[in-house]
Amino acid sequence: MNKRTYAWLALSFVPLFAGCASSSRMTEHSMQADFVRGEISVTEHRHGDDLLSAGLGLKGLVGAASPIADPAHPTSAELRRRAIQASWKGIADLGPLGGYGSVYGAVPDVPGREYQAFAWIPGAKQPHRVLLQLPDNFDVHRRCLVVAASSGSRGVYGAISLAGAWGLPRGCAVAYTDKGTGAGYFDYADDSGVALDGTRAKRGTVPLEFEPPAMAGADAIAIKHMHSGDNPEADWGRHVLQAAKFGLAMLDRAYPQEAPFTAANTRIIATGLSNGGGAVLQAAGLDDEHLLAGVVSLEPNIHAQGQGRALYDYATEAGIWLPCALADARFAKAPFARTPHGDIPPAWLARCASLHEQGKLSGGTSTAQAAEAYARLRAAGWNDGAMEVAASITAFDLWRVIDAGYAASYLRRTAMTMPCGFRYATVGTDGKPAPVAAAVKAAWWADGSGIPPGNGIGLLGGMDASADPGLAGQECLRGLWEGNGTDAQMLHAGVDATAGRLPRQDLPLWIVHGADDGLLPTVFSSEPYVAWLRAQGRQPLYWKVPHAQHFDAFLVLPGFGERHLPLLPYGYLALDRLWAHLFEGAPWPRELAVPQGQPRGAGPLERAALALP
Repeated sequence: MNKRTYAWLALSFVPLFAGCASSSRMTEHSMQADFVRGEISVTEHRHGDDLLSAGLGLKGLVGAASPIADPAHPTSAELRRRAIQASWKGIADLGPLGGYGSVYGAVPDVPGREYQAFAWIPGAKQPHRVLLQLPDNFDVHRRCLVVAASSGSRGVYGAISLAGAWGLPRGCAVAYTDKGTGAGYFDYADDSGVALDGTRAKRGTVPLEFEPPAMAGADAIAIKHMHSGDNPEADWGRHVLQAAKFGLAMLDRAYPQEAPFTAANTRIIATGLSNGGGAVLQAAGLDDEHLLAGVVSLEPNIHAQGQGRALYDYATEAGIWLPCALADARFAKAPFARTPHGDIPPAWLARCASLHEQGKLSGGTSTAQAAEAYARLRAAGWNDGAMEVAASITAFDLWRVIDAGYAASYLRRTAMTMPCGFRYATVGTDGKPAPVAAAVKAAWWADGSGIPPGNGIGLLGGMDASADPGLAGQECLRGLWEGNGTDAQMLHAGVDATAGRLPRQDLPLWIVHGADDGLLPTVFSSEPYVAWLRAQGRQPLYWKVPHAQHFDAFLVLPGFGERHLPLLPYGYLALDRLWAHLFEGAPWPRELAVPQGQPRGAGPLERAALALP
């Protein structure tokens, strides 16, 4: 069983460092870490409960959800194990043909300690969660701190398959932030949220990961990313830099005789993927203190002011036009673009008909309408590879989920005032409002992705009784982008606040992005961002990896693994090269040829298919 100790602090770190060898040597980091409020949890993870897999190992990560002895009352250790497992399975391809653990990557046993707390951006209404994993094999003479932000809207372990898997076995400490996202769902039905240890608690009893204002008569689920009132995406870079400072402060605490740990004597490597990849690039543009020694960003959600397109722009476009465009014959073989019987999904044909009735498509047949919708998206910058992969995103109804949630965040709405009539509520198996089982609710923090639907929570509203019920909501959300009313202006201001800034001249920076990314197409994100950096005199490395797409975890789905390559091995390689540069004096390349790998095919992945240099 884990030994658990707790240190308490208010706004100063004096109690935290009581008993350390030299308080004068702590002054710098005491000032740096005054953004932490409340409890710092310190837990030890050894003897069958390690840092990287909570003792599950690769085999256990792949298997069924880690059991909970009393499902309605899980322990913090059980929730942690489930959270780590869910984060691995949600990001990495752990399938039998994917090659993880044999062709690339590994999940060794890494004993050590974890330090966890709630941190606050100045002026923020809600905290972000920070976590340091400190392996027992940390080398105080070759100091390495990896800092990572979670992918998507995931919780604090959301980058463990990238940052943890690469850094912990190497002896690096790894600092994480959930960047103001995560599954700390607040349920107004009983006024409960999530405590620091992952268990659920009532408002006012302990500090909560997310505690929205009380609302009389509220009957909804509040999501931190969507309803914090902070537009956390605008602060993702600051979250990353605070996590780095938290990591340094915890290293001071763990090794008082070796303190202080600073950016001058500790190499800090920032990495992340998807939204986490965008977060570390935001951090690079805000790093006035030169904390970061290098950045590796995978498939980033990034745009610079006036460069590329913001996610909300092309996601609301996709939500309206892709269902019809994917009815085009060129996508007949794309995974999830047709029913199991080979037919075009009826909902997609209904979308073509709706757009025709509105006069937005002129063709008199569904075939002609699909061709028009396809041509429209091509003119807007979409390529065939991105659209083909986006068939899965469209089939899973993710555009509506993204658009509704992000609109609420940018507009700083509450759970009861989301735009276009949307709201989150507990639902039954039929998708209609219903109480959620106690066991499901108790495990929300561990099992949730941070952006429902899922785990007994549904996204309601934005629908009508027509043959194309989702179109009205999608058009309302798109109207917030194309309109000029008060809400549209506020939404644009919220999006503008998320734009990346220019990193310093000498910062090693490597962006790795799948050429077939259908969620964050390179043409809207990495490519214009890299072009902007180069126009401003920066020299980022950029790999647009052939046959890679956004979700490595999707490679276990029918049709995906055969057509695509995982992106994680290329991220690991970029981190290896950055390590060699920072710790072994290897020159940082001005350019490096992109590996020309080949799809895996029907058999298991072989290393030759990756074409890694």
